Amino acid sequence: MGSTRLYTKGRVLGHKRAKRNTRPNTSLLQIEGVATKEDAQFYLGKRVAYVYRARKEIQGSKVRVIWGRVTRSHGNSGAVKSKFRSNLPPHAFGASVRIMLYPSTI
Repeated sequence: MGSTRLYTKGRVLGHKRAKRNTRPNTSLLQIEGVATKEDAQFYLGKRVAYVYRARKEIQGSKVRVIWGRVTRSHGNSGAVKSKFRSNLPPHAFGASVRIMLYPSTI
């Protein structure tokens, strides 16, 4: 029995931005296998985890998580906007995130 992933993979595209201003309080994500605005609807309200490793150990673990939530879709290609408890740092751009399949609306 292989382990089953209980989340969908996603990628951090960057912060919400205008031509010159960035708005770090909202992050843009591309979810694997989501290519349209309609597909993205399923993921609205889902929890997102940005998991990363740090140098310093806290409570016996170097792994840390910033939690967030998918808030709305962005554009026509299935990208979504999300808000994290603390803004994602720019070194997270291009990194993987986990989109949890809860809270479920089905």
